[in-house]
Amino acid sequence: MSNEGGCFCGNVRIKSTGDVQAKALCHCADCRKISGSTYSTNIIVPGDGFSLLKGKPKEITKKADSGKSITSYFCGDCGSTLWRQGETFGDARILKVGVMDDPTIIESAAPAVELYAKERVSWVSPIGGAGQKTGMPDSADA
Repeated sequence: MSNEGGCFCGNVRIKSTGDVQAKALCHCADCRKISGSTYSTNIIVPGDGFSLLKGKPKEITKKADSGKSITSYFCGDCGSTLWRQGETFGDARILKVGVMDDPTIIESAAPAVELYAKERVSWVSPIGGAGQKTGMPDSADA
């Protein structure tokens, strides 16, 4: 996969050349806040194929619901979160699918797993065929 993406205002640009390692929706409180929606749609890609093409994103690191640190990288001008990375994912990057330029990426990002499924809002249905986890990928099934 070789795809580029960027924030809403275009000041920060990213690129990933690695194969997608995982596709996941996340219903945790952090993902709700940074997406401004009921969940976030993510693809996880290897860090060695990821690059920052333009701009200098701001970042914020906090303790995630998992208890481990996670850092969000976002545009300081328009506020778009582009990716996250943290202890749970090693060197991988968690790309927010909506920032990618190619609209077919979101079509091919049908999730294999839903994280923090117990926190899903009642009016959003589970994705058929997707695994349902109570927390992060190493957590027990819901």
